[in-house]
Amino acid sequence: MLRPNKDKSKKVKLTKESIQKAKGIFTYLKPYRGAYLIGWFFLILSTSAGLLFPFLMGQLLGGGSTSATPTSAADSVQLINLKNINTVAIVLFILFGVQSVFSYFRVVIFTNVTENALRDIRKSAFDKLIFMPMDFFNQNKVGELTSRISSDITQLQDTLKTTVAEFFRQVVIIAGGIVFLLFLSWKLALIMLATVPIMAIIAVFFGRFIRKLSKQAQDQAAESNSIIEESLMGIANVKSFTNEHFILRKYGKAIEEIRALNIKSGVWRGLFISFIIFCLFGAIVFIVWQGLLMTQGPNPELSSQSFFSFVMYTIMMGASIGSIPELYASIQKSIGATENLMDIINNPSEKQLLKGQLKPAILGNVEFLKAGFSYPQRSDISVLNGISFAAKSNETIALVGSSGSGKSTISSLLMNYYTLNSGNILFDGVDIQDIDVEYLRSQMAMVPQEVILFAGTIRENISFGKTEATEAEIIDAAQKANALEFINSFPEGLETQVGDRGIQLSGGQKQRIAIARAIIKNPTILILDEATSALDSESERLVQDALDKLMVGRTSFVIAHRLSTIKNADKILVIQNGNIIETGTHDELIKDNGVYNNLVELQGIELS
Repeated sequence: MLRPNKDKSKKVKLTKESIQKAKGIFTYLKPYRGAYLIGWFFLILSTSAGLLFPFLMGQLLGGGSTSATPTSAADSVQLINLKNINTVAIVLFILFGVQSVFSYFRVVIFTNVTENALRDIRKSAFDKLIFMPMDFFNQNKVGELTSRISSDITQLQDTLKTTVAEFFRQVVIIAGGIVFLLFLSWKLALIMLATVPIMAIIAVFFGRFIRKLSKQAQDQAAESNSIIEESLMGIANVKSFTNEHFILRKYGKAIEEIRALNIKSGVWRGLFISFIIFCLFGAIVFIVWQGLLMTQGPNPELSSQSFFSFVMYTIMMGASIGSIPELYASIQKSIGATENLMDIINNPSEKQLLKGQLKPAILGNVEFLKAGFSYPQRSDISVLNGISFAAKSNETIALVGSSGSGKSTISSLLMNYYTLNSGNILFDGVDIQDIDVEYLRSQMAMVPQEVILFAGTIRENISFGKTEATEAEIIDAAQKANALEFINSFPEGLETQVGDRGIQLSGGQKQRIAIARAIIKNPTILILDEATSALDSESERLVQDALDKLMVGRTSFVIAHRLSTIKNADKILVIQNGNIIETGTHDELIKDNGVYNNLVELQGIELS
């Protein structure tokens, strides 16, 4: 299963395991590897062209003071007449043109490859999510899962499109820059490498430490603001408990921490600015000073052109060195994001766990044989203790008991959301584990207490039970569910938008849409999980009438809170602490004067 949610802001460490998991991303790049390699080819060309820029720029800047005699190996190697500044300028413009063309094709190719690969990853991840077993969703938060499909893929998108290419480009610039610097002047190169890169790296980590302090201060400020918000929103409670001074002390402590953090941040920021001014800029001035000394005298060690080229390479390398840590951190985060996605994609789906392949005729005969069950995350707590009962085709079986007795668990086991710890569930004599899970569920429908409608139209929500349903079938289902009247009262009729989770409809209207959805599916087995318990009397009457029509000719399992709705059930099972303690019809259980009879009397139900 997936790991617990992590703080996304924490640094992701590169381990052998994480890198191994991250390699899974290459399977999605494989179909586009030809285009991806071409993109890398253009990246190498554009980066190589970029390495010529500082050299040529140095020749341009020093062109007016060029000595007649070469003073270094760099000055003696000239493929074109670089003494002419007009020629150098033209070469630079040609270089920019070539580099822009290479960069264009690199960006376009990388974007196409990345978007194609991410489309495949999104589809693969959601395909796996939608087929995960129910216990997976019990152990993982929906918000975290959606984050993995959205923000983690966004992180991966930026990395594949730009970060990896930019990281490679900066590494090549640093390596190529060092070669050019050594070629221009090995003495000055050694002086530069001993100072500027070290100062640049120290500056980067210094800056990151200060940003961390600033973030801590911001977080603390947000916490202090939440104290204000909660106190003002709950001001009646604050005053009723006379806790004004307690809140003030709590707020005072929070803002004192903000003050301390900001002062600490200010001290370090001052040191950082001092470091930049004296050390980093000082190192650059030192390099320039040493380079200028090398250009002086009757026999200079370095020409003006080579000196200017050297300075340009130094600036370019300094910028590259400064960007490397951030790019590396981004790649680390992307490896973490890839791990998260691979955790989803590599988890076994319901189809892989439930390997039943039989598709027998489901007539509605259901039997529980010594069924024992406990939820995987609470294996020490037994929910069902070896219960046995049978439902014949077209019978209505009512399940009665207090909350936590095991009623809803039975409905979940019927849908094969979970696997029994012991015993068997048989459908027309065939074990549930041998039946194809999709086929089995296609023969069943459930109307829950809390109906979830999908954002969209009423038509779309009804046809969710049968996606290929005709207009006539949708209208017929709505009519049988006592929903057509209120649907037609809306100006848009079946095209009425229900809103997020059906928020535009009342509880009774949502229940009748859910019933219409079950009717259009035409199931053999029906599960009603307290479908009327949260409704007012009028809505309950309409919904119950629709349910009575729906149950005709089907095996129905009714989980009931209001016992008046199950008086006509063929069999009532009274469940307590995972055991069936009473079974029979309404009249039989009343005569037994047991737990069921007590429940009936508590609800004030007519006994006849």
